[in-house]
Amino acid sequence: MKKLAIGIDIGGTNTAFGLVDQEGEMYGESIISTKQFPDFDQYIEELYMGIQNLVKQIDFPMELIGIGIGGPNANYYNGTIENAANLVWQGVVPVVEKMKRFFPSIPVIITNDANAAAIGEMVYGGAKGMKDFIVITLGTGLGSGFVANGKLIYGHDSFAGELGHVIVNRTGRVCGCGRKGCLETYVSATGIKRTVFKLLADHLEDSEFRYISYNDLTAEMITKAALNGDPLAIEAYEYTGMLLGQALADAVTITSPEAIFLFGGLAKAGKYLLEPTRKYMEMHMLANYRNKVKLLPSGLHGKNAAILGASALAWDCID
Repeated sequence: MKKLAIGIDIGGTNTAFGLVDQEGEMYGESIISTKQFPDFDQYIEELYMGIQNLVKQIDFPMELIGIGIGGPNANYYNGTIENAANLVWQGVVPVVEKMKRFFPSIPVIITNDANAAAIGEMVYGGAKGMKDFIVITLGTGLGSGFVANGKLIYGHDSFAGELGHVIVNRTGRVCGCGRKGCLETYVSATGIKRTVFKLLADHLEDSEFRYISYNDLTAEMITKAALNGDPLAIEAYEYTGMLLGQALADAVTITSPEAIFLFGGLAKAGKYLLEPTRKYMEMHMLANYRNKVKLLPSGLHGKNAAILGASALAWDCID
């Protein structure tokens, strides 16, 4: 009988989930909207039905061994999501407790979504064999997972490693967390949208973005425009890479990683993000670390790193 784990990635916009075996092979995946369900109980019911639909499509004998969940502001120790700035649910959300009502006989584990991506990178991706590395997830917000000596850094309360909420400008952009100038207000899908509109206000040259409203603009459109040579899109990525590179230079001084992996929608811009990020990271790096830290795209090409990472939580639980 084939053993499979359920991996769930709770994002600010959508929730992706799939069935994964111990080798990282995906046996079906799906997606539901996150933000369309402000009632968390209704959301969990919708997620449960989506999982059941995936299970029904499996045409061989199988056994579910556990559920791993990645979500923003997830508390690994308490099984909760707590005060997540980019989710529709407010306060402390008892995710594991609610999921256990539908899956009472198997373990359910939750961690920060970026930590889940880091586990996926370590088990199935470019960080295989590495003991010290950082994963940066560039989605609706900016997440980060820090691995030191082969172990995820959780801290005493499970909230260690929130690089997205390091302040890069004390009088800067308002963040969903309520403070000003957090890194993710600049370096994220929503952050680069804000950068584009700032550049439109400061420049006069023609750009396809002048005919698009803020609500209609997406990070994918900015990436496509950069790849097509739009100068304003390229400048937006240059600015984004500058701030990310500076922040990564500071992060390196804490854990001295072998590599930093960039994963998520913005990373699809390739050299337009990687090159300025690497340039400014090295420029601002302490001399002891310079030219020692690899900056790499995620090694999980064509796969959902967060789903795989979340599923790895379940496998780790039963080992």
